Amino acid sequence: MMNRREFCKNAMIMAGGIMIPLTALEVFNPSRLHAEKDGKGKVRWVFLVDLHKCVGCGFCVKACKIENDVDWDANVTRTWVERYVVTKGMPGEEPKTYIDSPKGCRDGFITQKIDQASMGLKDIKPEQISKAFFVPKLCNHCENPPCVQVCPVGATYQTQEGVVLVDRTWCIGCGYCVMGCPYGVRYFHPELHVAEKCTLCYHRLCRGMKTACVDACPFGARRVGNIRDPEDPVTKIITTEQVNVLKEEFGTKPQVFYLGYSMEVK
Repeated sequence: MMNRREFCKNAMIMAGGIMIPLTALEVFNPSRLHAEKDGKGKVRWVFLVDLHKCVGCGFCVKACKIENDVDWDANVTRTWVERYVVTKGMPGEEPKTYIDSPKGCRDGFITQKIDQASMGLKDIKPEQISKAFFVPKLCNHCENPPCVQVCPVGATYQTQEGVVLVDRTWCIGCGYCVMGCPYGVRYFHPELHVAEKCTLCYHRLCRGMKTACVDACPFGARRVGNIRDPEDPVTKIITTEQVNVLKEEFGTKPQVFYLGYSMEVK
């Protein structure tokens, strides 16, 4: 017997080039419709990353994989940490920025050599390095999420607290959300073949807990807070200090803020 996920997927395939009104498909997801009824509550979750404190240990990635049952060995993860190494530039050459994240930093950075994937490891001498730092990344839980807009069946939706979630039972694996996200934070579940991403540990937040990655960070580089609470420590930092967001030019209004942001970050 065909389930509703298979039915939706087959229906879209049969439709081929015919334009299907999105309003006819959005009614599939009552959770999303309910979430959009009350867009201004007392809570709006935001995330703060302090780049001054991240050491690339990978504890956050480990905790996320364990908490959210993300395949340990698969080369996918809901959050990861990138290493940035900026060279001084030799005479007649411009400075270069090298970025790597082996296994998403699951095991930390165990070598100073830069992992260039198929190009192998690159060894940069310490005297050639201008600066080096680590940048944690995750779903930005945008105020204006493009993934929600492009999902044809409403499987991706936004809660009233601003958290962007995916309903696996509705996802048909079309990949529109993966292509629509400018931050590259989505992937397909290796076994279920549905879209996956960081949920900001919504199941923990609803119980008054912190996200798994925040709990696991021994240096306080990650923090979660309520931007609608003026007394929240995270809110105070965001509203009083110099913070940045990734790819602001896309107009998605990311709700992951970076303290100590550097111009080389992509």
